[in-house]
Amino acid sequence: MKKISLVLSMVLFTIAGAFAQIEKPVTWAYSAKKTGNNEATIYLKATIEDRWHIYSQNVKDGGPVKTTFTFAPSKDFSLVGKTVEPKAIVKYESTFKMNVSYFEKSVIFQQKIKLNKGTTVAKGKVEFMVCNDKQCLPPEEVEFSVPVK
Repeated sequence: MKKISLVLSMVLFTIAGAFAQIEKPVTWAYSAKKTGNNEATIYLKATIEDRWHIYSQNVKDGGPVKTTFTFAPSKDFSLVGKTVEPKAIVKYESTFKMNVSYFEKSVIFQQKIKLNKGTTVAKGKVEFMVCNDKQCLPPEEVEFSVPVK
């Protein structure tokens, strides 16, 4: 009887685990556009589900994990300046006891590059943290690969 109970418990636990959803409230899309013979802009777009937000690149120490872009070194291109973002929403968050900058719904970050050859692929990763008014999910890293033609 104990074996039947144990097997039944394991089956129920497995079924329950299969129905548990892993929350992914942010999806990323990438594109690039040439802006000159040896220049291009890479667009990194986050689409954020309702009631969630991701943080700006410009969050002060002691706050949430800020969004950070890291580009893999390449002989084909060089970065021009830093990754830019639109004006963020600024609000006091009691969890962090400070004003924080964040984005809701969607945001497009832009990185200018100088091309050393006609076409390339810009690779890298973005680290970000997503929160709502009840919880924050663990910081996540997503790799990207953007063709520049």
